This record gives sequence, structure tokens and C-alpha cells, in this order.
Amino acid sequence: MTTARQIAEQVRDPELPVLTLADLGVLRDVSESDGRVLVTITPTYSGCPAIDEMGADLRRALTAAGYAEVEVRTSLHPAWTTDWISDDGRRKLTEHGIAPPSRVGPKVAGPVPLNLTPPSQRVPCPLCGSPRTTELSRFGSTACKALRRCEDCAEPFEHIKEI
Repeated sequence: MTTARQIAEQVRDPELPVLTLADLGVLRDVSESDGRVLVTITPTYSGCPAIDEMGADLRRALTAAGYAEVEVRTSLHPAWTTDWISDDGRRKLTEHGIAPPSRVGPKVAGPVPLNLTPPSQRVPCPLCGSPRTTELSRFGSTACKALRRCEDCAEPFEHIKEI
């Protein structure tokens, strides 16, 4: 028998359909009790326009699997980070021509240094692997992506920004 968690783990992200919500790391918890399912998700950022669609997709998938009562909760704490994207999700992004974000690592306690310019970043081309890429626009098709171009193969590609 397929569990509620297994069903929820297969629901695709509406903005990055090459990934499931589990791959993206927004699927935080799935619990079931007496035919009732409670799913907790964390959006990639608090204003994420896809959060309502994610919840609706989870409810549809679980209802179609026979769960009569499904509740989807949104949790903003702890805040989502690109480090939550699974290794499998990073691989899928690269295979589909989207450069995955670098790992950020744990937040350091203490004063945060002020830097008014974004750091120069080496983002390898997901198509040919070249490290010689240029940012064309800080914003791509969604707020969480930047648009880049490879200097070697000349192909444009999207890069998921680190958070």
C-alpha cells in the first residue's frame, strides 16, 4: 500500500516541474492518523506565488489516492534554504539545463557583514560544464532564478539563486 508520504513525495513543483516538492525541499512533514492527512510545506520564500498551487496539488493527489481529509499547512520557520534541495533534485536540474545553486552552509551567528554588490560567482554551464558563464539578468522566469549565458557553447540557461 502506498503511504500518504510516498504520494506527497511525487507531487511536482508548479514552477520547476522537473522537481518534486520533496526534491525541492519544501515538503517538510506528512503525517496520517485515522484516514486524516496533515502535510506541512515551507515555501522557498514568504511571498512565493506558487504556494497555493502546491497545497492544491498535494490535496488533489492525496484525495485521488483515497484520503478523505487532507490538510496542508504552511510553515515559515525554519526558513527554506537552497541547501534543502536534494542531491537528486540538483542532478535533475542540471539534466534539464538549469544550474543548481551552490551550497550555502549553516548560518553564522553574529554581525552580518554589509556588502552592497553581489559576489562574483562561478556558475558552471549545465549544458557543457564550462565555468565561463556570465549573468545576463539577476532575474529569470521566476524571482528565484537568474538568467546566464555560457561563453563557450553560447547557450543561455537559468540558475537557481542561493538562499
